[in-house]
Amino acid sequence: MSVSINSGGGPIGLRFKPTGRRHSTNAPSPDLSHNIILYVEGITVSFDGFKALNDLNLYIETGELRCIIGPNGAGKTTMMDVITGKTRPDTGSAWFGQTIDLLGLTEPEIAQVGIGRKFQKPTVFAEHSVFENLELAMADSKRVWHVLFAKLNGEQRDRIDEVLQIIGLQDARSGRAGALSHGQKQWLEIGMLLMQDPLLLLVDEPVAGMTPQETERTAELLVSLAGKHSVVVVEHDMNFVRSIARTVTVLHEGHVLAEGSMDEVQNHPRVKEVYLGE
Repeated sequence: MSVSINSGGGPIGLRFKPTGRRHSTNAPSPDLSHNIILYVEGITVSFDGFKALNDLNLYIETGELRCIIGPNGAGKTTMMDVITGKTRPDTGSAWFGQTIDLLGLTEPEIAQVGIGRKFQKPTVFAEHSVFENLELAMADSKRVWHVLFAKLNGEQRDRIDEVLQIIGLQDARSGRAGALSHGQKQWLEIGMLLMQDPLLLLVDEPVAGMTPQETERTAELLVSLAGKHSVVVVEHDMNFVRSIARTVTVLHEGHVLAEGSMDEVQNHPRVKEVYLGE
């Protein structure tokens, strides 16, 4: 694989561009016929004259596990804010598959079409059990009142059991979520996103503050999710990135500086200069 260098923020390689209309709020499924689940093109975001994103172009394939790295201020968080509807760009486009225009949707609507975001600090219902946290997160249980008093059917229980198995918290299912370790809370929050069955997961610094054993388990978890889900991981721990990534994207000053394998981007002169300080 050759490293793609984008010194001016232009598109990397030839891509099929979306041509569909803006969708309604009925949570349609994205058209993934071209095997690209996320198109971010020409995105610029300015805050008081500072360009947090500068003509950013990013393409994520269906089922891919992509790692995004870059120094502080490179635009990683702003990129995720744009994708999830928290921040509106000055220019550019963001498409989910071929037909869903993300810039025309609200944050809840973006979640409904299949994009889940996990922030760095885990947020769980501390006083509820692990099982109840997953129950509250179910896609078809929009109202807390309904969730607390409705009886789960067999299919719903099977799904919770499946997610407990995926995140490795079967033995903690009845325990209080607030009593979990930091790493376990991170896994539970990933499980809560999985209950909504997202097609694309955005995961922000998942191993910050974890023990080596928790970091290893998190790597296994994220790798296991790829394929059924597309996973974008923003992370600073280079050893962790190396352990999971096939393709790494390096952001610098709001656009893509380089893209390739971990070895390729680490050995590129410009990446060494701006990211590794060499």
